[in-house]
Amino acid sequence: MLTVGDTLPSFNLKAVPAGQPQNPSEAFVEINDKSYEGKWLVLFAWPKDFTFVCPTEIAAFSQMNEEFADRDAQILGLSTDSEFVHLAWKRDHEDLRDLKFPMLSDLKRELSQSLGILDKNEGVDLRATFIVDPDGIIRHVAVNDLSVGRNPQETLRILDALQTDELCPCNWQQGEEVLKVA
Repeated sequence: MLTVGDTLPSFNLKAVPAGQPQNPSEAFVEINDKSYEGKWLVLFAWPKDFTFVCPTEIAAFSQMNEEFADRDAQILGLSTDSEFVHLAWKRDHEDLRDLKFPMLSDLKRELSQSLGILDKNEGVDLRATFIVDPDGIIRHVAVNDLSVGRNPQETLRILDALQTDELCPCNWQQGEEVLKVA
C-alpha cells in the first residue's frame, strides 16, 4: 500500500460528476490526476455501491464538501464499480442524489491496485482515505475494515493540521495553538 511521502499514481478514470446530470451527455466525465492541479485532494474509496455503510460515509463527505472546498481541497470518491452503477446508485439513493463531488469508477482496478487498497479476499476497495498535497504527495493514509465507516470530520481535522505545516498535538483543532520548539 502506498503511504505518506509517496506520489499519487497517475490515473484517468470515468466518473459521475457532482450534482445531478440533467441529460445523458452530462452523465459522465473523465477525471485524471491533473484535473485539480494546485489543490489538495481527499481521495476516499469504498467497497461497493448499493451497500449499507458506504452511503453513510459518502453522504457525510458530501455534507462537508464546502468545508473541504474552503481549504482548497477537492473530494474524490472511488470504487471499483462502473460509472453506470454509480449513476444508478445516485439516482436510486436519496442521500446520494445531489453529491457535491465526483464518483470515480476504477472498473479495471488500476488505481486501486497502484494504491494497494484492494481487499485480498473480496477484490474490492478497502475503506481507504488519502490526503494528497498540491504537489501530488500523499500526506495522510487511513484504512478501515470493510465493516467500519470512517469519520469525515477527522479527515478535515487532519487536513487542517497538515495545512498549518506546524507541529499539531493530539486532538488539535483549527484555530488552536500549535506546538513551538523551544
